[in-house]
Amino acid sequence: MPSVPRTARERARAEITSEILDAGRRHLATDGAAGLSLRAIARELGMASSAVYRYVASRDELLTRLIIDAYDSLGAAGEAGYAAVGRDDLPGRFTAVCRAVRDWALANPNEYALIYGSPVPGYVAPADTIGPASRVSNLLVQILADAAARGIEVAAATRGELSQAGRAALEPVLGVLPPGVTGEAIQGGLMVWAGLLGTVSLELFGQFHNVIGENPGDRDAFFAECVTRWAAQVGIG
Repeated sequence: MPSVPRTARERARAEITSEILDAGRRHLATDGAAGLSLRAIARELGMASSAVYRYVASRDELLTRLIIDAYDSLGAAGEAGYAAVGRDDLPGRFTAVCRAVRDWALANPNEYALIYGSPVPGYVAPADTIGPASRVSNLLVQILADAAARGIEVAAATRGELSQAGRAALEPVLGVLPPGVTGEAIQGGLMVWAGLLGTVSLELFGQFHNVIGENPGDRDAFFAECVTRWAAQVGIG
């Protein structure tokens, strides 16, 4: 965890940096990530542009900080849902994580769009973002690991042995999986992860209009059905 600023100068720097980040989030809502501008933020805060650069070196650094904050906020929400369910309840933990992702996205649409929307032209996320970005997916992998420890295999729909090409495609993750989690299981898990983010994105960006009902509870009911079927897909339904 970051240390708490102790001196008056450190506290002042932390407060101004926080104000810059807050302004950056507001500009995400009005201008989008691609339109983020340190000069515009400086004008809003009544600061000279040169002063802002003493706290945030560049637009890319500001984007990185906002991205890490968004991933950490989402990760904290997922972890809270995960921890609130008993260790033995695999479907319950799985459902809690999926719901936490959707709830957080609906409450923070601009931050969700920043991390899962269109890439920002010219921006390349640094390695610092990998850890925060992995917090929610690590929870789902842990559920797969716990299922494997109980001898639960992925459901019949995804149980077939991976092709050679399919296994090669998963090479970046196969070497870092917890014991017992097979390539077939991670294939099923990634399909669920893609389905989760895709479903949330379609809802958040208005693509369910005239597809899913507009009555109260319709979207919740549809999402609950998705979660149930995803759980069955990976063998924990």
